[in-house]
Amino acid sequence: MSELIDVTGRLRKMPVEAGDPVAYSIAVGDTRIPLNDLIGRPLRLDFDGVIRCIHCDRKTNKSFNQGFCFPCFRKLAVCDSCIMSPEKCHYHLGTCREPEWGETHCMVEHVVYLANSSGLKVGITRGSQVPTRWIDQGAVDAIPMVRVATRYIAGLVEVACKAHVADRTNWRAMLKGDVPELDLAEERQRMLGLIADDLEALRQAHGQDSIREVDEQGLGLSYPVKVWPEKIKTHNLDKTPEVEGVLEGIKGQYLILDTGVINIRKFTGYEVRFRVMEG
Repeated sequence: MSELIDVTGRLRKMPVEAGDPVAYSIAVGDTRIPLNDLIGRPLRLDFDGVIRCIHCDRKTNKSFNQGFCFPCFRKLAVCDSCIMSPEKCHYHLGTCREPEWGETHCMVEHVVYLANSSGLKVGITRGSQVPTRWIDQGAVDAIPMVRVATRYIAGLVEVACKAHVADRTNWRAMLKGDVPELDLAEERQRMLGLIADDLEALRQAHGQDSIREVDEQGLGLSYPVKVWPEKIKTHNLDKTPEVEGVLEGIKGQYLILDTGVINIRKFTGYEVRFRVMEG
């Protein structure tokens, strides 16, 4: 079986472009390899045992927060707990790990949205990350609900929504293509009604212009999947450094192989050899 592609380098999160379907590439070192046309081909990932921090390039025995060494994990703002729980943002207290980073990433407009990835969920993202964030979550539909002045306020709105809707994706259901049909425009109006008092209280605290309800159209997304897995088996490079199989689809940040699925984002910073064979 001859090789079509053979590259070595450090894995990164898969770059995506919105389209019908979403267009994926895999980033290995400085090389980006388009993946959609490789569906149906056998491929192989070999992890050589080396993990390097995506920030400082330090060799690390373990990856923290998808690609960082422990010192960077403790030091960088992008690794702080408020990234996962934005309502805990402490920029306004003067204790942000990297105030300049916070100004460009957190003290900017954010979108609170509803998405359908394995059912209805609420989420937040920077305005500049639409629709990339939705694609990374494997959403088949998503719709903006409110635009807010900062990440902190977005987190407070999300907390209000979480009293009524989930904020996480059932990734197994997402990868099986087991997603119910939802009218997100209708769900948006329902949610805005449920949190109306919360939004007004937040406006009183942060300014009337800090939260703006929107009636923007939603976005439907389709993914390059030829065969949906009936059962979900996961590949883990830490336990099995050689992963191979026929590429049957891509969704979220997962490669769907006939031998199991692998979350590429989870292994950011891993040094690998990526090969694609002729079928």
